[in-house]
Amino acid sequence: MSDTTTHWLARYQPWRRTVEPGFWVLVLILQLLFNSVTTWIDLRTTPYWEPLLWEATSNLMVGLLIPVLIAFERRFPLRWDTLRGNLPWHLLGTVVFCALHLVGMMILRDWVYVALEQPYDRGPWLTVFSYEYLKDVRSYVLILAAVLSYRLLLLRLQGEARVLDAPDPPTGVPLDPSFTRGASVAPERSTRPERFLVRKLRKEFLIQATDIESLQAQGNYVGLRVNGHDYLLRSTLNDFLERLDPAKFARVHRSHAVNLDRIAEIEPTDGGDARLKMKDGSTVPCSRRYRDVLRAG
Repeated sequence: MSDTTTHWLARYQPWRRTVEPGFWVLVLILQLLFNSVTTWIDLRTTPYWEPLLWEATSNLMVGLLIPVLIAFERRFPLRWDTLRGNLPWHLLGTVVFCALHLVGMMILRDWVYVALEQPYDRGPWLTVFSYEYLKDVRSYVLILAAVLSYRLLLLRLQGEARVLDAPDPPTGVPLDPSFTRGASVAPERSTRPERFLVRKLRKEFLIQATDIESLQAQGNYVGLRVNGHDYLLRSTLNDFLERLDPAKFARVHRSHAVNLDRIAEIEPTDGGDARLKMKDGSTVPCSRRYRDVLRAG
């Protein structure tokens, strides 16, 4: 990855929590304006505040449902290896999405029309649901497509790591430890990864497990901090820590773990927590409940 891309990603990370919801707010506002004007022109005799209200209530409910939909996709991810099992859940999800969208916006419209003392005819529920469902399926798919495309772009720029497969045992060597004539064998150590293969921008390279500074839970991924760079590995933090050497790696927070050899300084904070300053200059939060782990280390 070029220095320009690395610099851009580093500068972008602090703004992600603002940019990501801001993108959806902008999209929904533009959709509100364009659709309300188009509807107003089509109806001609309807005052503009009515199509504006219709679109505002609809887009508000969609905006509230977007985080729910993103969380739902994380629970039932749409990948090639999970598509067959999770696609039925998403088909059901389109129905629930439409129902919540429809009920929410109708309640909001009822409140506004009652407050304005204006009549409001919502029409038969079954007819309205059929009409809205066709639009909501499109919205559902477009939202997921945007989220997955954005996630894939960041993944390609940031780099995705995977554990290398363990080497096959030599031919003729028994697999059962009982045949080793008194030699002590620790099968669990053979599953500890020593290296990771990282794919980034059509390039592949190896990183050493001992070079990992810290780890952070990021949804379905674990973020690996290695020599000043961040890579993602598809795993949960709990599962991945079980594969690392507990003498070197320890959990220090609900969402963070560190390489104990890479801690440069422990800075206590108010309330009993701490900040860990790593040798690469980064900082990692340490919860009070995990301070004993550092003392033991």
